[in-house]
Amino acid sequence: MPPSHRKIFESYVYAGAITRNPDAFAALFTEDGVFEAPLVPGARLTGRTEIRDGIAAFQSGMPGAVNVAESAYVLHETQDPDVFIAEIDTVLDAPDGRRTTMSLVQIFRLRNGQIRHLRDYFHEPIPPDRTP
Repeated sequence: MPPSHRKIFESYVYAGAITRNPDAFAALFTEDGVFEAPLVPGARLTGRTEIRDGIAAFQSGMPGAVNVAESAYVLHETQDPDVFIAEIDTVLDAPDGRRTTMSLVQIFRLRNGQIRHLRDYFHEPIPPDRTP
């Protein structure tokens, strides 16, 4: 039996945002998996190697550590058992004590319990001193 959507999502968050382990993150995808961020120009990664390298670069620029207690998510099931949607509000605590929130909507498409295509809609977090 393939892992539940919640288990896949929690593994994804743990590898990507909590431990920031690009190898573990890429391993969640199929060999031909695709990670794309349509709101970020040129952000389409295909295959585990590109996904690992691209996520490592993105993670190195993250503006703080994830505050798990303050962050929240909701998973939405669809009629297709291989598709689910996550709505996420991630709170990041910067080393200087500032806190920012990053909101995301992610569409997961699976194959045999692995991510075959992830579409990640997000914007870069805005630090509190730069709010519009």
